[in-house]
Amino acid sequence: MTGADTLSYLEPVGPLSPAPAAVALLVDEQRRYLMQLRDDIPTIFFPNHWGCFGGALEPGETHLEALHRELGEELALNSQPLGAEEFTRFTFDFGFAGGGIIDRAFFEVPIKAATIDSLTLGEGRELRLWEGPQLLQQLVVPYDRFAIWMHYYKDQLSREHAS
Repeated sequence: MTGADTLSYLEPVGPLSPAPAAVALLVDEQRRYLMQLRDDIPTIFFPNHWGCFGGALEPGETHLEALHRELGEELALNSQPLGAEEFTRFTFDFGFAGGGIIDRAFFEVPIKAATIDSLTLGEGRELRLWEGPQLLQQLVVPYDRFAIWMHYYKDQLSREHAS
């Protein structure tokens, strides 16, 4: 992907429907992030970007329920025993487009690197483990990038470590 192709995501084809979502920061023992390379489909948000696994809530679902369902669909992963903990939440106001306020909840989900080969990619083109700094140099879904940055540098962001 070079030149104008790298910016093709700035001009989506067709309508986009923002919705509340639950997202996993899948982190292994070495603090690497398991990410998916999103499909190259112009009708999705940020095609061809590295992104976190997760997705929109279905009616009546909590964020945690959606997280577990999405990880099952996208990776054939039973994430319930892994101990997902909410890390942060972003709120977006789509009132300018006739929509409402939606949120995107990010959960830290520990995963063993040894189990990654047993996962089945059900969405996206590729999955890969990334070191935080190397991942942040890639084309990453913008809100996922910010959550990953916050997660990777959480010790530096802590008030206890502020000077």
